[in-house]
Amino acid sequence: MQLLILGLAAVAGLAMAVQGSLNAALGKIIGLFPATLVVHVIGTVLTAAAVILHLGNGSLVKIVAAPWYTYLGGVLNVIIIAGVAMSIPRLGVASATTAIIVGQVLTALCIDHLGCFGLDKVPFTWTKLLGLALLATGAWLLLYVKK
Repeated sequence: MQLLILGLAAVAGLAMAVQGSLNAALGKIIGLFPATLVVHVIGTVLTAAAVILHLGNGSLVKIVAAPWYTYLGGVLNVIIIAGVAMSIPRLGVASATTAIIVGQVLTALCIDHLGCFGLDKVPFTWTKLLGLALLATGAWLLLYVKK
């Protein structure tokens, strides 16, 4: 089961790289924030359809039970989409995606260690720091080492 979930995470990573590239291409044509708006409108329509069709679990009735900070994901989504669409044309897909992943892993290590947002604590280890350092080195090599 864990291997299946790991595969799903890899597919999400693949989708993020393709999505970032598509958003960057759309941003070149219509502009950064118009592209971000279009992406959000399309996502909203598809998500609304999923809610209406009762796909997945959960219920909008429980919306008032969520802590205020959980709604900041919408704000962060705008930052993510705009940041990805802006960085890919300037850095290339591989370098931008690697830098994004370095930021994600660094933040994830902190969230895990502190148990933020009600999540279970996952202790920090030096091997995790080594993995992050190797990942950051890879990002640097992708961006700065020329042929």
